[in-house]
Amino acid sequence: MTAMTPLTAFDKMWNLHVVKELDDGSTLLHIDRHVMHEITSYQGFDGLRRAGRKVRSTDLTVAVPEHILSTDPGRTEESFGPGTDFVRTLRHNTREAGIELFDVHDARQGIVHVMAPELGIALPGATLVCGDSHTCTVGGIGALAFGIGSSQVEHVMATQVLPVKKPKRMRVRFEGTLQRGVFAKDLILHLIGHLGAGAGTGYAVEYAGSVIRDLPIEGRLTLCNMAIEMGARIGFVAPDQKAIDYVRGRQFAPSGADWNAAERHWRSLSSDAEAVFDQDILIDVARIGPKITWGTSPQHVINVDERVPDPAATKDPEARRNAERALKYMGLAPGDLLTDLPIHTVFIGSCTNSRLDDLRAAAAMIGGGLVAKGVRAMIVPGSTSVKRAAEAEGLDQIFKNAGFEWRESACSMCGAVNDDKVGPGQRCVATSNRNFEGRQGPNARTHLSSPAMAAAAAIAGKIVDIRTQGGMGAKV
Repeated sequence: MTAMTPLTAFDKMWNLHVVKELDDGSTLLHIDRHVMHEITSYQGFDGLRRAGRKVRSTDLTVAVPEHILSTDPGRTEESFGPGTDFVRTLRHNTREAGIELFDVHDARQGIVHVMAPELGIALPGATLVCGDSHTCTVGGIGALAFGIGSSQVEHVMATQVLPVKKPKRMRVRFEGTLQRGVFAKDLILHLIGHLGAGAGTGYAVEYAGSVIRDLPIEGRLTLCNMAIEMGARIGFVAPDQKAIDYVRGRQFAPSGADWNAAERHWRSLSSDAEAVFDQDILIDVARIGPKITWGTSPQHVINVDERVPDPAATKDPEARRNAERALKYMGLAPGDLLTDLPIHTVFIGSCTNSRLDDLRAAAAMIGGGLVAKGVRAMIVPGSTSVKRAAEAEGLDQIFKNAGFEWRESACSMCGAVNDDKVGPGQRCVATSNRNFEGRQGPNARTHLSSPAMAAAAAIAGKIVDIRTQGGMGAKV
């Protein structure tokens, strides 16, 4: 008998979803879950109507308004006028199609990549797609998840399958002991800075190693969220006991005999010991400090106590020009220290860092302090469920007593598609995933960090090294 070829976790999950190998070299994959929001779904519904088709699997499809929704306390669909039609159109389309909608006032409403795992819509080993590039987030529970375009949204709605070119396999192993004040956000920012923003292009990235095994699910979701920031559509942690325990008992998770079968299946999806990866990268975490970005790409990142690098030291001409442009846009110079750099805004939220553990880590940095004069500081929970849980623990009172705004769940200032924006020329410390030019508003200057770093900056009124502060929370 011929020995079976060792397989990576990615290969195992991929193979189980292959419907057909296509002549153009792509693969027709079955999609287990399709999650939609108000921005990228309406075109798909319109296309189905024109073609006279219906949604094939309404039981595998859910929707939620979250992108262009106001975060004002007590908000309604009309609180942000430009978003009202989007929300109402989503409601009409889902009602007509028979798709479950977690509407504005639904207790389950939230940012799609936060509510999908917390409700058990995303499951270990399952394929999940959404018309949003950060769908890779839910790889943190072991799902094979990726973002799709508007035309692909229609294709999945009509067929529940999708033609996809199979990516290569990359494994990144994080080993060693984390420094004090280092969180999952710092790990992924370090990786992008170390490898470059395009290093993951064409790959599915498996995060592994002792550090990843020790990370809570919330930290894994943060790590996977930014796989797209280094070019990879797919980032995941292979299903393990933590993922299984996280999913157990959630609303849309299997139950009874189905749960027992699912658990046995999920346990089989780890990478075989002898599995071969196209790239296998080892990261020693001992030298990773709390991170802060200095430029206009997540790869423009340093430890908070390091100086802004000199573009002249960059060998690649295009990278050098990009760095020079970034410094000009950010109002910085080579050799600058970011510590003690005054800020105007702090945003703690987004699909990257808005879960309960993120809010706990931020609250732990406040220590009875007050938001610095002249700083606007916002807390935007990632889901209504996270908001309720935080309020049950009294975290909202910690934030409000310190002078933070306590908001409703939505994408908010991450993409600045509602009223939550950073003013021109103002400097923001944000827990989101992108710091491109104008990302948080015209001429806004964004520094990406962990929630703990952002909260400390709000109190100090400037970027600070949290290793010199009290109140270190758990690593997330």
